[in-house]
Formats: sequence, C-alpha cells, structure tokens
Amino acid sequence: MSQMPQQAPVSKCPSCEEPLEPGDRFCGACGYDLSVVPAPPEDSPTVVMNGAAPGPGPARDEVDWPTARDSDGQGRPAPVHAAAELPGTDSGGSPLPPQEPSAPEEPARETAREAQEHSSGVRLDRPAEPDEYPLQAPAPRSAPEPAAAAPAAGAGGKVCVACRAGRVDRDGYCENCGHAQPRERDHMEQESGPVAAVSDRGLRHHRNEDAFSVGCTALPDGAPATVAIVCDGVSSATRPDDASLAASRAAGESLLGALPRGTHPQQAMHDAILAASHAVNALAAEPATAREQAPHQNAPACTLVGAVVTAGLLVVGWVGDSRVYWVPADRATPPARLTEDDSWAAQMVAAGLMSEAEAYADERAHAITGWLGADAYELEPHTASFKPDRPGVVVVCTDGLWNYAESAQEMAEATPLDAAVRPLHSARVLVGHALDGGGHDNVTVALLPFPAPPQGAGSA
Repeated sequence: MSQMPQQAPVSKCPSCEEPLEPGDRFCGACGYDLSVVPAPPEDSPTVVMNGAAPGPGPARDEVDWPTARDSDGQGRPAPVHAAAELPGTDSGGSPLPPQEPSAPEEPARETAREAQEHSSGVRLDRPAEPDEYPLQAPAPRSAPEPAAAAPAAGAGGKVCVACRAGRVDRDGYCENCGHAQPRERDHMEQESGPVAAVSDRGLRHHRNEDAFSVGCTALPDGAPATVAIVCDGVSSATRPDDASLAASRAAGESLLGALPRGTHPQQAMHDAILAASHAVNALAAEPATAREQAPHQNAPACTLVGAVVTAGLLVVGWVGDSRVYWVPADRATPPARLTEDDSWAAQMVAAGLMSEAEAYADERAHAITGWLGADAYELEPHTASFKPDRPGVVVVCTDGLWNYAESAQEMAEATPLDAAVRPLHSARVLVGHALDGGGHDNVTVALLPFPAPPQGAGSA
C-alpha cells in the first residue's frame, strides 16, 4: 500500500546532520534551507534499452502508428531503437546502476506516523492497524478447487474455503466450522490470454487496497497487444481501495479502447493515466459515500503503473512508486528495472544529497512525491518505450512485492523460468515470495510475456 504523499518533519539537517527543532525552516548550524525539495527527474518518453546513442533516424516497428503528441516537443514520437544488450535505462534516460540495494528485512514503508500536509508535495503512509488480523486469505500458490468440485451447499450457497464442506451464512462465516471467509478483494486472480495478475491482502493489513486490470486486444493490422495496469491505494487517504479500483478500471478501459483504433501505444498509455486521474478525482466529490468517512481526511489517492506489450514494442507508464521490471528468458543476460520511483529517496539520490544506500535506509525513503488524486499538486505521467531484441517477461508490481525483491537481479531470481508460458502460476509464486518474506503490505503483480503471443495463447 502506497505511502501517504506528505513529507515528515526533518529531524536532522541533510547537510550537516545537526539536530533540528520542529518548525525550523533553516539549519541553525550551517544555514541549510530545509524547505528545498529537489525536483523529480524529467521524463524521457522513449529510452534506448542498452544505453546506446540513438541512431540517425527513428526506428519503428511494422505497425504504422499515428503520431504521438508531447513526445519530443515537436509533435513527433521520440525514436525507438533496437538493443543489442539489455541493461536498461531509467525514465530520465540515464544508465541503470549495475546493482541495486537489497530490500530491508522490515520494509520502511510501514512506519506508523501522523499524516501532515506540507508544500513540498510529499505524503507518508499512516497505517493505523494492529500487527495481525484473524481473517486470512487462501494461500496464493495453491488456489482452492473450483466450487463445482466441492460438496453441494444448497442452491446459490458458497462453500467454506477452510473445511470445504460447510455453507457460508449471510454474515460471511461457515456454518460448519465457523471460519470467517475472505472478502472478494482479499485475494484476486485473473488471466486474460497470455497476461495474468494476482493480488493478495498480505499478512498484516485488514483489507486489500491494491487493484489491477489486465486484458488483450488487437492492433489495426491484427497484431496482438496485451495490457496490464496495477494500482496501489494511498493508505492514509480516504477510501484508498476505491481509488485504486477506479484508476485501474479507467486506465485499462482507456488502453483497450485506444489501441484497436490505431493510437500509438505510448500516447495511449499517457491518455490512460489521465483517464485514471479523472476517475480518482471524481471520487472526492461523491457525498453519498464520502459522508460515511471522517469529514477532514485526505481525498482518495493511489499510484499507478502499467505496461503495453506488442509484437515488437514495450511501453511502460507510471505515477508513484510501483514498478516495472524486465526479466529476459535467457537468464544469462541482465534483467532491468524500467521505471524510476516518484519518492523521497529517489529525489535525494537524484539531487546528490545522499547515496542510494543512505536514502533508502531513511524512514522517509518510501514517501511518494507523485500520485493520482484530487489533492495532487501536479500530475506528471511518466512514459517510456523499449524495443527488446530477445524474448522475456514483463513484471508489473506494487511495492508489496518489490520490497522483498528490490533489485532487478533479485526480481529475476524470484521469477520462475517458465513465467512467459505460465504467467498465472508465476504470478502466484511471486505473491507467495512476498508472503514468505513477511507480507507486510498488500501484494499485486501482473506478468506479460514479450513479445505478445498470438491471441488465444495462455498459460500452459
């Protein structure tokens, strides 16, 4: 679950580490301006995957894409280049570091603190929840048998997921063993052709505030295209579960509607993020449901990350700190992280104020600086396009997973070797990896094989 985008008070000066008092605007020892928050790195819509310099002309795949606006400042999409190797680059166009720091044993994102508004546009998560809850979702790696194979429980009755014999009453409890049944969003799975996604509540939270949307469609020339959107609700906002659900549905519908019309995938991703933003903003003006909440809470908010895969093109888009990883089928070649977090730690590193290890060890590391919601200061959708020269799988996930496999290499090691042909099974394995690691957050992951296989192909 994403952190509430609000900045926590600074306890020590970032420059000289002198202790600070609440409300200080300047360091009393060195005069450092404490209100300075470095600007996020500029988005580079099209990135060369191996970091090589662009060629003399734009390289396009075989589909005659319409022009994508706002790509290079002159109304033309930036060129897409084939890659000889696949180390990847970040959304600012800089080469990715050879290694990334491992995730801490206890994810810093779950630090409980009071949400506070600041002009810097940063939110911190405030999960006011006990450590454990009695309601537990079924194990994601061993999905329950279909209801048709279970004992009959009466007309229209549900069968208990625990004893597989008793009927579930209207209150959600088994009449045979008394076991509380998981809610619909506690554990969700979906497979659409070659793309699949799994979302789980995790082991520490009372509800699942993640959501996803997956689908497959065809481009105007009949070539296949697959789509995945993953959203992470901001936990200290009002109705974060509603926000993530509205955003994922709006973005998914936008992409599946635009691609068959011939819209360039990069432009379609940009428009989908805007559509998701409008859907989340609309939730802030719903009095029928809003009056059930505390009157002075933050507007509904969430993060978003998505991917579009065609026969030769990979497009990613994001706002927030959910991520996309590239895992090649040949594990002898390097994997890559294809997104750059909108977070406090990423900004500190980009500004040169902290090393990566120092920034991610700070309790403010996972405070997000970009999100979807009516109280967002300025929406800056990030998009990037890639043209891998080899098959692989695209992993789209929330921090509930990457907290336990942060570097690209760690994610590749956690991903099954047959992920491209068994995406649903592999998504279950990755969710299980997060739960085995502690399950401190909601966990959502979607897998898309690259290149997109012909329509009708699915998990083996």
